[in-house]
Amino acid sequence: MKLSFETIFLGLKSLRLHALRSVLTSLGIVLGVASVIVMVSIGEGNKQGALRAIQSLGATNIIVRSQRPPESQQVGSQRRSFVATYGMTRADLKRLKEFVASEAIIPLKAVGSEISKGASRTTSQTFGTIPLLKTAANLHVQPGGRYLVEGDLERRAPVAVIGSEIEKLFFPLSDPVGQQLRIDTRVFTIVGVLKPVGLAGGTGSALVGRVLNKDVHIPLTTAKLEFGDIVFRRQSGSFSGEEVEISEIYITAPSTDEVVSMAEHIRAIMKVGHPKMEDVEIIVPWELLENVRRTTATMNILLTAIAAISLLVGGIGIMNIMLATVVERTREIGIRRAVGASRSDIAIQFLIETGSLSCVGGLLGILLGVGISIGLEGFFPYIMELLGWLSIDDVGVKLETQITMWSIIVSFLVAACTGLIFGIYPAIIASKQDPIVALRHD
Repeated sequence: MKLSFETIFLGLKSLRLHALRSVLTSLGIVLGVASVIVMVSIGEGNKQGALRAIQSLGATNIIVRSQRPPESQQVGSQRRSFVATYGMTRADLKRLKEFVASEAIIPLKAVGSEISKGASRTTSQTFGTIPLLKTAANLHVQPGGRYLVEGDLERRAPVAVIGSEIEKLFFPLSDPVGQQLRIDTRVFTIVGVLKPVGLAGGTGSALVGRVLNKDVHIPLTTAKLEFGDIVFRRQSGSFSGEEVEISEIYITAPSTDEVVSMAEHIRAIMKVGHPKMEDVEIIVPWELLENVRRTTATMNILLTAIAAISLLVGGIGIMNIMLATVVERTREIGIRRAVGASRSDIAIQFLIETGSLSCVGGLLGILLGVGISIGLEGFFPYIMELLGWLSIDDVGVKLETQITMWSIIVSFLVAACTGLIFGIYPAIIASKQDPIVALRHD
């Protein structure tokens, strides 16, 4: 036991005597461990962000949405105005209510072409809907306001619930509740403001095709009464119209186990009125959730494998330095053998040195990797703005990171094993030195 402690002491003393060389030798391990942790944290952060975006649509929801088919975009050169009819009809909604055993079936109807207040105006994202949408779409109203209620539907009340972006645009310095805004020429009283929805940019917007924080919700009965089915829009000097009876339908399944089968059932029902399904799209967040999990798991493995190459390079660097050390310390090895040290003692001393280099490098790499991961999340928008790629005010300019314990443990263990494995060959070479030859070495 005394000899073992002495061997450990000698190994660590040798590293301390050549501190700068030891630091430079372990640098490959430090960067390798740090890169593994950073890569995994970025991948895991993106994964969690995408999962939250999808889950905020409701894991048990199935969204059926009207979409403009390519044919409806082609108009004759002699026509400057037209009305394109496409998408879901009330007959489709009736069939779904009759043949789908769901928790809730909630229609949305897009109306209006412009929202305005004073000189401020924006393109309309106004939807007539019913109060059940609040629960189905996980919507939350800011304190001091309310969502639509059944009384609003019965009275066909001119009331509206606005998104957080609409509040910022039209009411930056005042409480919008109780105030009025215009949807086309109709005046609506604001009764509530929705809390920001996590789908404001990136994955969420791609799923639903718009920024949900710019939505305005009014009673479905009011939408039918005030706007009808045709929406007119001015674009590039032309005047076009769209006739869509139902823009979206939220269908809530009893459980996640029934989502996929219900989606197939809904697809079959929709094909009755839309055989080619060119003007109808079915979004199943639960399927997207599973796809994201599988894809991000594969990406994490790939990113980790790429980062692990740095660990391999670090191990090769350790072996290279230790082989040079064997030649440099040949006389020392001969003296130790002459005074009674065995070959195993020499081998253990060199393995202690390589193991210490890799373990210390692994610990420093963990600190560096965790620090970079935390720093990236806060400074990424400023870095992108400094490089001139994006403005910090752009929606979605954000990098989310999530440090995982398994990446820290695995990267450290791999680093330690890498140092030991690449240190075996130099240790064997050192232990095989002939004492007589080694003592004669200058």
